[in-house]
Amino acid sequence: MNDTVVTLVGNAATGVDYRETPTGGVARFRFAVTPRRWDRRNSAWTDGSTSFYTVCAWRNLGANLTASVNVGDPLVVHGRLRVRDETLDGQRRTFVDIDAVSIGHDLTWGTSAFKRVARANTALTERPVDMSAAASAANAAAVGNGSGSGSGADAGPGAVGKPVHTQPWLSEQDESAASVGAAGVPTGPL
Repeated sequence: MNDTVVTLVGNAATGVDYRETPTGGVARFRFAVTPRRWDRRNSAWTDGSTSFYTVCAWRNLGANLTASVNVGDPLVVHGRLRVRDETLDGQRRTFVDIDAVSIGHDLTWGTSAFKRVARANTALTERPVDMSAAASAANAAAVGNGSGSGSGADAGPGAVGKPVHTQPWLSEQDESAASVGAAGVPTGPL
């Protein structure tokens, strides 16, 4: 991989422009990065010169970006750096683009509420409601090894056994210890 991967911290300088293309949707916006330096002489923070980048986000990232980002939002952008030279109106100009891999709000300046979106092809992420005989046999064999999620061959939706992970980022101990408060916010260890 010979790409230059960068992480930039700045603000959305323009609104997000989303367009559908034959290869998928793409969202673009201008991103402003202004470095801040401590001025010892004046004992104050001073702003440096602002650099502007065009950020491109493809497919799901682009669609989610369009629904989440407004002008002025503080963001963290991670992606591949692309520098291109073009001649416009007889003048040679240099453009710096970022092909985004990941974009998020900079929580140094505020809070954000994450909301998971439904995927277009839910068959890949949903568990089947009716397990086939082969899948039931495989599940029973896995239970015999101590690595399954049920309590035997008769394990069904109401069976008692290892918990089914509803939050894949938590371990079994963390998930069983995490309780949910009245507002639906986990109150246990994360």
